[in-house]
Amino acid sequence: MPRCAWCTDDPIYIAYHDREWGVPQRDPAVLFELLILEGFQAGLSWLTVLRRRDYFRQVLHGFDPQRLANFSDEDILRLLQDPGLIRNRRKLEAVRGNARAWLRIDAPADWLWSFVGGTPIINRPAHIGEVPVHTPEAEAMSKALKKAGFSFVGPTICYALMQSAGMVMDHVVDCPRHAELSQPPR
Repeated sequence: MPRCAWCTDDPIYIAYHDREWGVPQRDPAVLFELLILEGFQAGLSWLTVLRRRDYFRQVLHGFDPQRLANFSDEDILRLLQDPGLIRNRRKLEAVRGNARAWLRIDAPADWLWSFVGGTPIINRPAHIGEVPVHTPEAEAMSKALKKAGFSFVGPTICYALMQSAGMVMDHVVDCPRHAELSQPPR
């Protein structure tokens, strides 16, 4: 099957491309996990994060925002010693801070989706070079998230979140997933 050019032949990446990327997600738990993982991805490849996702889920209590909001400084120091994680103090502190900010938002999934008008934006890129790294919607989301107390939520991270959560569908037009995800929901 032809796939988007960013998808390597790694089985983890193929599964992510074929089953997850661009699929609309409205479950707050899924959106929070993606927000946290996209923050960890900053400066790294998404494949690096995907390879560690199951371990992140285990160590970060299934991305339960209530539990993460209660992390102590000692918890963060302990995680900094864990070789299975991306050991970056600022990113780990952002997990705690973002969980606290998430819990302060009423209906966070609806709020995030409001930046695209509640409906996925279906783009029609002919090739990967036409896919932007951020958009005005991502910039607006970034500003609002920062104002709400989130960190590691710049416009590029927000656009990646929008893509991974299906708020924006950027599969190239010759990728079979484009046709599948461009159909109206049934």
